[in-house]
Amino acid sequence: MKALQTILLLIVSNVFMTFAWYGHLKLQEMKISTNWPLYAVILFSWSIALAEYSFQIPANRIGFQGNGGPFTLMQLKVVQEVITLIVFIGFSTLLFKGESLHWNHLVSFLCLVAAVYFAFLK
Repeated sequence: MKALQTILLLIVSNVFMTFAWYGHLKLQEMKISTNWPLYAVILFSWSIALAEYSFQIPANRIGFQGNGGPFTLMQLKVVQEVITLIVFIGFSTLLFKGESLHWNHLVSFLCLVAAVYFAFLK
């Protein structure tokens, strides 16, 4: 159950993180934030990142073996990176129509999935 909680919290966290890091680019593309000064864009992104941290920190606390969770620190990080990539692929292909997924992206994704496999080997 803790593994599922951790993964769900990491997914939600990464949705917020992706919007914090890249959402301002979509707002700019839509002509919403074109005239915003850089500090306003940073503050906007930080406000979204606060929500991201509100899910990331509990995910790490619940999932970490040192707190009774199922994952080592290395496993948590590798899982989080793969979730980040999955969320980013969805975000970039759905919201940025000029971005597309190519064979080399899929190969790099498979390498990350292999990294998860190797991270969980005993």
